[in-house]
Amino acid sequence: MIAESALRGYLLEEVLAWLLRSSGYEVLTAQDDQDKKPWKVLEERNHGLVVRGRGAWHQADTLGQFRYVPPFSLPVRLFVEAKFTQTKVRLSTVRNGHGVVHDVNENVMTTLTTSSGPRRPRTRYRYSYAIFSTSGFSQDAQEFALAHQISLVDLSMPDFQKLRDLVRTAAQNVHAAMSAIPAADLPTMHEIRNYLRRPLLNLWEDPVVTDPSVTAPLDVLADSLRSRSTLGLILAFPAAPFVLGLASDDLYGFVNYSIEHPTHSVRLRRLRQAASHPVWQIRSLEHPDAYALTFGLPEQVETWILDQEIGTPSRTRWLEESMLSAMTLYWMDGGHAHTFQLRYQATELLDQLA
Repeated sequence: MIAESALRGYLLEEVLAWLLRSSGYEVLTAQDDQDKKPWKVLEERNHGLVVRGRGAWHQADTLGQFRYVPPFSLPVRLFVEAKFTQTKVRLSTVRNGHGVVHDVNENVMTTLTTSSGPRRPRTRYRYSYAIFSTSGFSQDAQEFALAHQISLVDLSMPDFQKLRDLVRTAAQNVHAAMSAIPAADLPTMHEIRNYLRRPLLNLWEDPVVTDPSVTAPLDVLADSLRSRSTLGLILAFPAAPFVLGLASDDLYGFVNYSIEHPTHSVRLRRLRQAASHPVWQIRSLEHPDAYALTFGLPEQVETWILDQEIGTPSRTRWLEESMLSAMTLYWMDGGHAHTFQLRYQATELLDQLA
């Protein structure tokens, strides 16, 4: 039987997959790879989707692909791993993520020959890895992730409390229902995922769990998510080796403002909140009441920013010219993608860190 702690993580991954669609990512299944062997890189096995690497096939419980290909680049795919635990995610989890993404990105064979056909190119992708944690990350995990461009998104902020409560309650109710089912009839996590993906992601994969005592709390979770359209999570991409998970109780307030002002200046303010990491707030510089977004910046990232240069003037110049002078966000509106850019002064960031 699936442990409740593991069930929380699996359900959180499905919820994140639903939320991340607004940032332009669509969840992949084996049906999205129509190639035949040996060109095939996605397969469905007993426990779900696997991705072909250079040295092995890797489990991919949640794999998303960005709907648009960046110029002069490869299609972008994102492994999503969620940890709903009481303790911080440690180095071993991040190291495993790095091993997976390194191996699949090393699968660089561009042409293959079969006995029944000519040589042909194999489609290539650029894989990234993001780990979401409800309890933050240890220092060595942060350092390793920053060095190897593994994105860490901390969901321990108060802004994500509603999201955590929804997943926790669903996991408790599903686990309680499964406790009353005979061992031979217990549903697999793959069946539970497939059932939840129907209302959230419109993916109709089989098999699915059918026991009503298990499906009922899953239905409640899906209905709660869809009714709370303001429950916000959107990815932001600075020119840096990480992504930011932005939260808002009124995400559409931000979206509506940004559609009218696709590129605008913002102010950053470091909040004093009880969280496992520093929390920052973003507001429009010209219309500060239009919206408020918050994000977490791990301590090691702040230290990394401060350590880039010895002198403040040169550090400011470095920030203005490269990393945190702007962040880009993508918002899917039906089949149309909006691109927003938030700009700010590097000196403001340094003043808050000082």
